[in-house]
Amino acid sequence: MGKKKKKDIIHLEKESVIPILKHKLIAALANRISIERSRSDVDEFLKLCQRVEYTIRAWYLLQFEDLMRLYSFFEPIHGAKKLEQQNLTPEEIDVFEQNFLASLFQVMEKSNFKIATDEEIEVALSAQYRLNLPIVVNENKLDKRLFTSYFAAHPQDDLPCFADKFIIFRRGFGIDHLNSYFIMPKINTIISRFWRCFLKVTGLKRLFFRKRNAHITEVPKSIEISMDNSDEGLYVERIRIEKIKLSISNLLGKVTIQEPTFDRIIVVYRRASAKKARARNIYVKHFKSIPMADMEIVLPEKKNPGLTPVDWVKFIVSAVIGLITVIGSLSNPKADIRVILAILTSVVGYCVKTYFTFQNNLVSYQSLITQSVYDKQLDSGRGTLLHLCDDVIQQEVKEVIVSFFILMVQGKATRQELDQRCEELITEEFNEKCNFDVDDALQKLQKLGIVAKDPAGKYACTDLKHANEIIGTTTEELVLKANQGDSSFGR
Repeated sequence: MGKKKKKDIIHLEKESVIPILKHKLIAALANRISIERSRSDVDEFLKLCQRVEYTIRAWYLLQFEDLMRLYSFFEPIHGAKKLEQQNLTPEEIDVFEQNFLASLFQVMEKSNFKIATDEEIEVALSAQYRLNLPIVVNENKLDKRLFTSYFAAHPQDDLPCFADKFIIFRRGFGIDHLNSYFIMPKINTIISRFWRCFLKVTGLKRLFFRKRNAHITEVPKSIEISMDNSDEGLYVERIRIEKIKLSISNLLGKVTIQEPTFDRIIVVYRRASAKKARARNIYVKHFKSIPMADMEIVLPEKKNPGLTPVDWVKFIVSAVIGLITVIGSLSNPKADIRVILAILTSVVGYCVKTYFTFQNNLVSYQSLITQSVYDKQLDSGRGTLLHLCDDVIQQEVKEVIVSFFILMVQGKATRQELDQRCEELITEEFNEKCNFDVDDALQKLQKLGIVAKDPAGKYACTDLKHANEIIGTTTEELVLKANQGDSSFGR
């Protein structure tokens, strides 16, 4: 039996994000209550959900306003003018910068964004998907003082090697599929396999791959991008043209390739200043559904891609080997012209293949960059920060509502029991998995005063009506009531 090709599988761990829209979550839980309880209980539950959101939003109002105020001094369009109007010293501006970054990192953590580590990026870029060119950041165009100062004052573990120049935050996973004929990739794969076969038959394979093979270690059956200690998660296979079986049906028909994606990516950086006056602009860019293998498209200040040193070496080595072989064959009186032509054809074909592959990859790269700007980029600057602030509120509201619902329906529970029950509810009701952040939910519920812990270590909630009385009427409800009164008066 022939050797089976190992599958390229990535293990994606569960995250602390509840991947369900808030209104859908509330509607599903209210429907469950309506089955076993009266309509008045449903109304009380909906009122509680509303008051919980209004209260949590009020808790974060000052923090978010301070974040937006600080960013107004560093946003790329009007930030420099606002700083000039403030007439601040460089030291005072440095303090503003550090305060903004500290606030930003807190919001990122609350939104369950993680800083991408070197290991995670290495795993993500260990394969190719649509982008087949080496992309390199032009480090001379990026400022290094901003994050160097921040991490000196706020040290963190597992920072990536580029953390002094830019930071990549990531959250959530997905799967991207492409279904097409992939004519050029198939041709490239056929030529590559033929070239490898030719090198193997002629014994030249060791010359091309000796150095690379010396550094290759055994590849694990699955590689992980980890975020917590849970053993559960999603296993995703990378399906690529180079790995599929090139049967007649696959060659002539459409094939589907797939790649895991980062659901959300936020990149933060500052451009280096070409002038004597130090630039203070901070760029915040937000992307969605970025294939892991194509993660380079979100990098800031990319250099224009070109032929790699390996490609040039292949060109030169192929030409030298071809010339030596041809000269050696011509010096032989019994030289077979067909053998010489076969060698020349192989060498020239490989060089042509390398060149046209580069040109095709360059076109794909330009298309991907355009797509990343128009389709993949969600927002930037202030818009991204506003999105993050709202995201923090939505996640915390959902955590509080789910935890309260479980305690109300299933009774007292320890921290571990509540955590497990909440995850089971999300899986049962919505067929979604997440690593529920029960500690944060319990902290908010106790702060609201609607959940208490007994001496045995179990948590219990008050009844719905009493919970609404404890929170009380919110300012938003009074405004809504006043607006309704004005509308009635107008009629």
